[in-house]
Amino acid sequence: MILIDVHDVTLRHARGEVLSNVALTVSSGDRLGVVGHNGAGKSTLLGIATGDIIPDSGIVRKEGGVQVATLPQRPVFEDVTALEAVGDSWEAAAVLDRLGLGHRAGDRVQVMSGGEQRRVALARALVTPSDLLVLDEPTNHLDIDAIDWLEERLKNFKGGLLCVSHDRHMLDSITTRILEVDSGSLYMHDGGYRGYLDGREARVDASDKAETVRKNLARREKEWLLRGAPARTSKAKARIRTAEAIQESGVKRGIRDDGLALHSTTPRLGNTVIELSDIRVEIGDRVLVDGFTIELDPRERLGIVGPNGTGKSTLLDTIALRREPASGSIRHGSTVRLSYFDQLGHSLDPSKKVIEMFTEGSRDADWRDKLLLERFWFDAATQYSPIEQLSGGERRRLQLVLTLAEEPNVLLLDEPTNDLDLDTLRALEDFLEDFPGAVVAVSHDRAFLERVVDDVIVVDESTTVGRVPGGFEAWLETRRSNRRKGHASTRSGNNSAASKGVKLKTEPGTASGASKSTLRHHQKETEKLIRKADKAVVALTTKLADAADHATMASLGTELSEAQAELDTLEEQWMETSLELEG
Repeated sequence: MILIDVHDVTLRHARGEVLSNVALTVSSGDRLGVVGHNGAGKSTLLGIATGDIIPDSGIVRKEGGVQVATLPQRPVFEDVTALEAVGDSWEAAAVLDRLGLGHRAGDRVQVMSGGEQRRVALARALVTPSDLLVLDEPTNHLDIDAIDWLEERLKNFKGGLLCVSHDRHMLDSITTRILEVDSGSLYMHDGGYRGYLDGREARVDASDKAETVRKNLARREKEWLLRGAPARTSKAKARIRTAEAIQESGVKRGIRDDGLALHSTTPRLGNTVIELSDIRVEIGDRVLVDGFTIELDPRERLGIVGPNGTGKSTLLDTIALRREPASGSIRHGSTVRLSYFDQLGHSLDPSKKVIEMFTEGSRDADWRDKLLLERFWFDAATQYSPIEQLSGGERRRLQLVLTLAEEPNVLLLDEPTNDLDLDTLRALEDFLEDFPGAVVAVSHDRAFLERVVDDVIVVDESTTVGRVPGGFEAWLETRRSNRRKGHASTRSGNNSAASKGVKLKTEPGTASGASKSTLRHHQKETEKLIRKADKAVVALTTKLADAADHATMASLGTELSEAQAELDTLEEQWMETSLELEG
């Protein structure tokens, strides 16, 4: 069934057309990832599809009765608690808990940080009954555990999915097609994120070949026009100017150049970079890190990982000398020139032009300012545009460029991938590979960490911090393994019904190889387990109805979700056995 149909839609703003005569159809079962550079119109397209943005022309149709749940880029809330905003139910409490907000379910949303508000909005979208989920950067501000859980949740969602994301792992895991937004047009690529990379490469190659032919034709026409007197006529001169314009302009490429030689003027680091000796980091009466000692080397590539709320950003602030440790010492080498790209970034004056952020009105923009901006795809027109006309992602990209423009030899990055487009992420990763200084990055972006960092330190509830052998991938696999063991232990402790399913003996005569008598025996055993599992679901539902505090609701909600999943699994097993018996 067609859920949403966007036909021949155009939208313009002060800088030109954002979308030009585009068409998009989303049907039941579609799982579309939306990608494109910052400012290309991804969020705008989602807003048009959901009816929140009215295009200048074109038609948007939504099938009658279709329910759409959305995660917008900037969610809006009334003065309510997180639980009330999501739905004030056991499922709402469980989802908030999974997203790291179980302890804040009773807090007012309007006093929360922007990242916490987005997590509340995500929980609201996931809990709302819907035929279509429209999500704008759902992994922003999630830790790795929450991202893993979200992936599984989206894999099991039965409706349509339209999702803007820069999380390459998630795009490859949950989407079947990628919708690329580029230069006002839409391009569809089959096969998830890897299919998108192949498809875009082929599209750009074809564009390059067409451009080569086009330029050769223009060059030959120019040579012909320049022969003899006719070339001096106004008509011929106009044709010459057209031919020259074709040769000089070229077609806008849908892929960006990767070169980021921003480190060419990076000051050289001495042997002493940053040394932390037996430091203790506290917030109020809470100890985040205790007894932490480390020496960064001149080419350090260090990741800081761990669940949300454990103190990763606080530790980074301490390394940057923005806050004093409760005890211990921190030493910066005399040659250190540090730049810090935090979650807020440089303050941007909306009334100023982009280029003025480099000059601060004290000088004229030089070639290096413009080169830096061009390398991050702020073209000449955008450089002289007011910052208020930039999209959220473009502003974040500008803040990154301003950080790199400081010519640091030590880079501290706090969630650098949030709100950046995929091209910028790849370019930043390439830059960091060749950066001749030290890099310390807090991140939950798995692809970024895999490519950039060599070692990780883990900040969690233990307060004991140190390097993890094997780097990020080794830590992630260990964490996932421990979670699986924990879930298995919980299921065993709860006397899980699904785990006690009867294994079928392999015998001829049925699709599974089991005999009819074995299948009937298995079906009876499964029926007993279904009754037991159903009782568990009813009991947990009753407990939830009587629960008074949010923490208990969240815990019981998680148990109920697991119990319901077990019941669903057993019912599927019973149905499969029934089909085999009928066959």
